[in-house]
Amino acid sequence: MKKVIIILIVLGLIAAGWFAFSRFRARQRAAAISDLQTVPVERGDLVAGVGATGTVRANQTAILNWQTSGSVSQVYPEAGAQVSNAEILAELEETSLPQNVIMAGAELANAQTALKDLMKPASQLSLRQAEQAITKAEQTVRDLERYVTNLSSPGGQTDIDSARATVVLAENKLEQARQNFEPYANKPEDNLIRATLQNALARAQKEYDAAAQRLNNLLGTANALDLAAAKADLALAQAQLEDAQEQHEKLLQGPEADDIQAAEARVAAAQATVNQKHITAPFAGTITEVQAKPGDQVVPGIGAFRLDDLSRLLVDVEVSEVDINQIDVGQDVLLTFDAILGKEYQGKVKQVALVGNAVQGVVDFIVTVELTDPDKDVKPGMTAAVNIATKQLQDVLLVPNRAVRIKDGQRVVYILRDGVPTAVDVTLGASSESYSEILDGDLKVGDQIVLNPPLEFEQGGPPPFVGR
Repeated sequence: MKKVIIILIVLGLIAAGWFAFSRFRARQRAAAISDLQTVPVERGDLVAGVGATGTVRANQTAILNWQTSGSVSQVYPEAGAQVSNAEILAELEETSLPQNVIMAGAELANAQTALKDLMKPASQLSLRQAEQAITKAEQTVRDLERYVTNLSSPGGQTDIDSARATVVLAENKLEQARQNFEPYANKPEDNLIRATLQNALARAQKEYDAAAQRLNNLLGTANALDLAAAKADLALAQAQLEDAQEQHEKLLQGPEADDIQAAEARVAAAQATVNQKHITAPFAGTITEVQAKPGDQVVPGIGAFRLDDLSRLLVDVEVSEVDINQIDVGQDVLLTFDAILGKEYQGKVKQVALVGNAVQGVVDFIVTVELTDPDKDVKPGMTAAVNIATKQLQDVLLVPNRAVRIKDGQRVVYILRDGVPTAVDVTLGASSESYSEILDGDLKVGDQIVLNPPLEFEQGGPPPFVGR
């Protein structure tokens, strides 16, 4: 009997404990349900995107250094100044420059003068002189051609007869001159009559030799040495004629491209040396850093200025190879900055790298984004959070990303049905940072989605949402 009483007591205690525990669990469950956060299922527009971070940079940046040694005499712009392309920013004292830089000024002037003279059109005087040289050379060639022809072949009978007669007359004249000179041959050389007769004898001898040579030429009796010499003279005359013609053609056509290029290179080399005495802006932009001060002693490589083209602000971001094929030039971009609270900026994709960079087995592609509405708050060097809009959907069923859980390997959301959170399997489509598209699932507009389902409704607790 005692055993029965003890068993009944134990059973009563167990029943009471179970009842108390059930009441506690019910109250705990009711409290958990009362603390649920819910939002209704809605239809709306969704902008799906790819997120990344990057650093703002200027459209173009240049670090300007001194190219020679010297003492700084003038520094013109201050930090923040706007400068134009090729504007002089600072100069060195002329007397402090190396000798080669100082002398380059004279070399530049000479080179510019030479180039200017080279580009001048030919004057009428030089053209006429070139034409006269051609005419003279042509006449010389014709005379020598005729002479070589005479040496190479016998002449006509009429010319031979005329030449013979000329030889006879010249021979007679030579004999007469010899006879006239003989009586005075032993007279002193300063004797006037002797000198006159001797001169007449020499002229007669020259005329006879020329007549005899012409007759020999007509008879074809020129020796090989004379013929070779005549041909050499003809070749030289023809070469001189070609040179005269080429010179005339150059005057008409102007300087050759190679000559112009050489003259321009000489000017450029001298100009480059002269430019070492000052620093100029390579493009229009804003002076963002000034290191040079008047009186500074500088050497090549010492920094002077930093110049940035702030007309366009760009952000280079790294996008994973998984997402890169979703990115195209022209896509809209949303940018936010940790340094600028409460503001969002718009941008456009300007460039997508064609080749990826592999780092420790991870391949990323550089995507360049341009801000389309920058203001004074955005500065190069700032870190930007970038969201590239890859797809824009309209009137789709949406669910908050924070409401998605994973249960038994399947994505689910919890909705309130009869006041109880109930898991519903879902298939997600495109996603943004806050919402995802519902492609499939037993959901309809107005269903109350639980954002914070109690742990007891989840298998193994609330796993984090896994984005697409």
